Amino acid sequence: MPGWLELDELSPSTEQFARGANPYTALIVLINEQTLTVGALRWSYQEANPVPAARVPVVLLHGLPAYSYAWRAVLPRLAETGLRTIAPDWIGFGNSQKPELSEFAYTPDAFVEALEALLDRLEIRKFSLVVQGFLGSAGIQYALRHPDRIERLAILNTPLSTTAKLPWRLKQLGLPLLGDMLVQNPLSVDEALEWGGFAIDLGDLGAYRRPYSASGDAGRALMTTIRNLGLQKALSEIEAGFSSWDDRFPVRVIWGEKDRYLPLAMVQKFADDHPQIKLVLVEKAGHYPQEHQPEAVTRTLVNFLKPD
Repeated sequence: MPGWLELDELSPSTEQFARGANPYTALIVLINEQTLTVGALRWSYQEANPVPAARVPVVLLHGLPAYSYAWRAVLPRLAETGLRTIAPDWIGFGNSQKPELSEFAYTPDAFVEALEALLDRLEIRKFSLVVQGFLGSAGIQYALRHPDRIERLAILNTPLSTTAKLPWRLKQLGLPLLGDMLVQNPLSVDEALEWGGFAIDLGDLGAYRRPYSASGDAGRALMTTIRNLGLQKALSEIEAGFSSWDDRFPVRVIWGEKDRYLPLAMVQKFADDHPQIKLVLVEKAGHYPQEHQPEAVTRTLVNFLKPD
């Protein structure tokens, strides 16, 4: 259901205030949950569409085992600054369709191709991309394959090197027999989310659990995604893409420094190897920094996505 929010006082970046630039005095934002069928796949996505909107929209891609709910604090705040912001549920997650394996391969290539089709259907040619977590790597693959469509790329706690491994708390969900049992227990989602760093409010855990409680199809889609993630192959492509990086678009890495799934040393080496890419560490945040420290993450994103 759509909801209208009238935002009379906005909070642009400190840098904007320092320059005395606050172009938004009153802004109307429409926040809506949409569904859209593209080919044989039905997508669900959250959209905040401010009036007026900036020229370049923002797309937020969630990781495992979450869905667009992960961006609930970030999405409206980005919209307050005039950014049209879209947060889809990946196919197989949240309220998006959960097709059988015969209908959707649940591989990185399948996710990338489905995302491209969705963006084409939404007539989004140029946009800024924000990715997070395992499966966020498919968003990076999209950006590297289609650099002409990317305005800016923000990376939040996403595997960036072939040294990254799928953590046991996620890997076990894809194992034969054990995975079949675990993914049908919605509490496994709580465990996977909280093991990423910090405790999450019980109400929010309930929201994350809801798609898995509603249908066994959600658990099967998660299990199939983990089995077909092909992480090392995907990370080899990402490593190769950044090894020949020529600053085709600005990149910012925002990292919850207490991530228990991805080592801090990995992202520090990535930053050392790519000094033109700024690394921002978020204190008291783990694998899901937008969940643990939404204000700090949002502030950093606004300053990066709207530098002027």
